[in-house]
Amino acid sequence: MANTLDQSHPYNDLKPETVIDAVESLGILSDARIFPLNSYENRVYQVGVEDGSPIIAKFYRPYRWSESSILEEHQFSWELFDHELPVVPPIKNEQNQTLHQYNGFQFSIFKRQGGHAPELDNLDNLFLIGRHLGRMHAIGAQTSFKYRPTITVDEWAVSSREFLLTNDFIPDELTLAYETLTQDLISKVSAIWNRLPDLKTLRIHGDCHGGNMLWRNDLPHFVDFDDCRNGPAIQDIWLLLSGDRQQKTAQLSEIVEGYNEFYDFEPSQLVLVEALRTLRIMNYSAWLAKRWSDPAFPHHFPWFNTERYWAEHALELREQLAALDEDPLKLF
Repeated sequence: MANTLDQSHPYNDLKPETVIDAVESLGILSDARIFPLNSYENRVYQVGVEDGSPIIAKFYRPYRWSESSILEEHQFSWELFDHELPVVPPIKNEQNQTLHQYNGFQFSIFKRQGGHAPELDNLDNLFLIGRHLGRMHAIGAQTSFKYRPTITVDEWAVSSREFLLTNDFIPDELTLAYETLTQDLISKVSAIWNRLPDLKTLRIHGDCHGGNMLWRNDLPHFVDFDDCRNGPAIQDIWLLLSGDRQQKTAQLSEIVEGYNEFYDFEPSQLVLVEALRTLRIMNYSAWLAKRWSDPAFPHHFPWFNTERYWAEHALELREQLAALDEDPLKLF
């Protein structure tokens, strides 16, 4: 299909009538009620349906993922669903298709899933989450993604650093300090990564925090596999931990107890927690910068790209430099 999108900003052409027309192109009669949901990377809407429950329509950000990588995400979601895990996969049509095209946009539709954010300070909840993550990883370990990326220092740190410096996002007075600091961070993270030469990677959710779960019927329903990729299992666990050392130890203990019922937790991966946190911090700043031409980003992140933001970012990176020197096993 020829690309008909407005190149100045890919979502300029995604108007309410386009959303409705796209959904109705699948044979679904909309009642013309649409409600935008919180999503910045993609555009996600609740769309009313005549004589039926509303559905969720997700329009993938153009030029980000290839069709093959999106379909691989869908296949993984359905593989988990078919093993009776509480995930929300895209709806299949009569031809078993989950990815659709309309006016240059790739989109999918999902069942609307009710629920609320999980209470991550509830240790019983963490035990259940651990059980389901163990099941997810047992399935994820059966093969690897072919088209989706693998978490690497180059992708999340080196490339992020180069983008911010090349595109002059770092204020002049902080540039030299940022260059030196991030180079030291990359060196330390790489050294930590190299301490696990036999590190096992598998298909993971990739962004498994409380905001990507819906708690319903005493179960965590996993949503938004948009960032699924190959990576170490600990990536889907450390984002659930918070608080001081004692609190994180108790949280991790509950998660691991449930996790080990279905898949073996590897304690050696704890060494990666602060390294992964560092990669996430660096990647997040670059992600915001890469999306800054999207009008939704200045609107929702007005604090980004200010002198104060970059000063606080540098401070956060300095704290990570110190954290990388600590014995990770003493953090739990």
